[in-house]
Amino acid sequence: MAKSILRLTVNGQVREDAVGDNMLLVDYLRETVGLSGTKMGCDGGECGACTVLVDGRPRLSCISLASSCADREIETIEGAAKEGRLSALQKSFHERLGSQCGYCTPGMIMAAEGLLRRNAQPTDAEIREALGGNICRCTGYVKIIESVQAAAGEMS
Repeated sequence: MAKSILRLTVNGQVREDAVGDNMLLVDYLRETVGLSGTKMGCDGGECGACTVLVDGRPRLSCISLASSCADREIETIEGAAKEGRLSALQKSFHERLGSQCGYCTPGMIMAAEGLLRRNAQPTDAEIREALGGNICRCTGYVKIIESVQAAAGEMS
């Protein structure tokens, strides 16, 4: 298998790693970088559990090659908290019960973060659209939507 040097920034840290040309971004983050917050759910781009931000935009890491992220900025759930303090979205998901089992939560939070960076005051419909690619089997999504709304209010 051919390998090349991948240069990118992960959660503010510049990295250079030898990676296989066919390595998926989710595998790179979990296996090479050691960040296990990004989850592998469906292995096919259907559930959103693997959502990370690439240059500030949500991307499904289970269907993205790591090499496609060369010279880009990757943000994972581990990078959301700053100086040991939960981000507004993390705090809101916790306080408003936006997560149940928690498996989908990292992807939900990263997708919501991408939305709130583009639109600080989204409507319910805009939140639903932004999270439409993220599946949760534990909730009815009401608490997730409320969590995003509350974080938007706190962030603005």
